[in-house]
Amino acid sequence: MTFWKFLVAGGPVLWAILVCSIAALFVFLSKWYQFHRSKVDIRELVTGLVNVLRRDGFIEAITLCDNTPGPVAKILASGIKACQNDDDIRNAIDEAAHFEIPRLESRLVILATIAKVTPMLGLLGTVIGMGETFFMMQVKQGLSITLAELSGGVSEALSLTGAGLCVSIASYIAYNYLVFRVEGFCLEMEKAKEELIYFFQHRNKIQKKTVQNVAEKG
Repeated sequence: MTFWKFLVAGGPVLWAILVCSIAALFVFLSKWYQFHRSKVDIRELVTGLVNVLRRDGFIEAITLCDNTPGPVAKILASGIKACQNDDDIRNAIDEAAHFEIPRLESRLVILATIAKVTPMLGLLGTVIGMGETFFMMQVKQGLSITLAELSGGVSEALSLTGAGLCVSIASYIAYNYLVFRVEGFCLEMEKAKEELIYFFQHRNKIQKKTVQNVAEKG
């Protein structure tokens, strides 16, 4: 049986499973591309920012963050701007993170939904197919029904369950992979946040000591 004949025999349920598989593939590829572009060397980024901020180059540091893709650079830029404006750095970074995390998680619910729905669609198709097979047996009662006709109908019905399970398994694996990537970004944001806050706290202590020493000498 060719693929096209298989689609025609599967009916609307199989077409729905096919649409789900295309949607799942599109979501996965788009998110993978987004994460690939957002991946940067966090240690190198933080080291570069620290070296610039030690010279009080706030504008240069913000420009560096703006030119660096990914959520980590965006939340660090918020923290640097907060320090520049004498605002709460941790609160500013947390607010920026609350905006970036939903962007990372966007459309993942589609994959999760497809992973749960497609097995049900496959089972629904199988039930409908089996019902049609038994209806054919009832209509042809007393007539000769070949084993090939019966086995063909049952095979087509069961193939819908198989198609639904295949799409569901692939979608579930893709979903877990993307969730793992999101958790990685969240961990990187948390580490970068703590390093930036530690730098500013240490920097403020040094500045206070410098001011005290100048005042004592004066």
